[in-house]
Amino acid sequence: MRDIHDGHRERLRNRFRDHGLDNFSDINVLELLLCYVIPRRDVNPVAHELLETFGSLHGVFDARTEELSKVRGVGENAALLLSLIPQISRRYQLSLREKPLAVLNSKDAGEILVPRFLHEREEVVFMLCMDAAHRVLCCREVCRGEANATELSIRRVVEMALLQNSANVVLAHNHPSGFAIPSQEDITTTRQIAHALEMVNICLFDHLIVSGDDFVSMRDSGLL
Repeated sequence: MRDIHDGHRERLRNRFRDHGLDNFSDINVLELLLCYVIPRRDVNPVAHELLETFGSLHGVFDARTEELSKVRGVGENAALLLSLIPQISRRYQLSLREKPLAVLNSKDAGEILVPRFLHEREEVVFMLCMDAAHRVLCCREVCRGEANATELSIRRVVEMALLQNSANVVLAHNHPSGFAIPSQEDITTTRQIAHALEMVNICLFDHLIVSGDDFVSMRDSGLL
């Protein structure tokens, strides 16, 4: 027997297929997503409650799975799907951008590092490892959830750089709730890391402070 909501679901899918999301409201976007994880049920009230609870579409997608699961009608599968959206977005941006083969300036470093912080809610530190010709070897997450850059383990950075046979490295960390402006703690810790790396013949080429799609280079700012 055909469910009474199947017609609405089919119309949503057809609209998206023919026109994309341009003529969709935020409610419609959530309805379309929820159709794939909540079978045989009117998902419109669930979409409305999600927007009322979290205030906006990005608020819904940025919410933690446990917060999403508290909304009436949102089960585990729906919560996981919604929280997956920003993660997919970040991976898409990383895949989309053409990566420079060598990092010769802060712009090159930003092209690689800034997309890795998209939709991050906590502080994360990444390290870009390069050879003597500044060719990229790898990019590794150093740590996450630290209170600030002074919490960063200098030993961990040095060990990771040595493990990758790096000659040059670029560090980057984000200010999730602030501006892309180095704090005094950032400056002090960066100089300590630069000195520790220098002791094992590795150059700290730069340290980027990231906020959203903006970043500040400590080298360009004369702080390194």
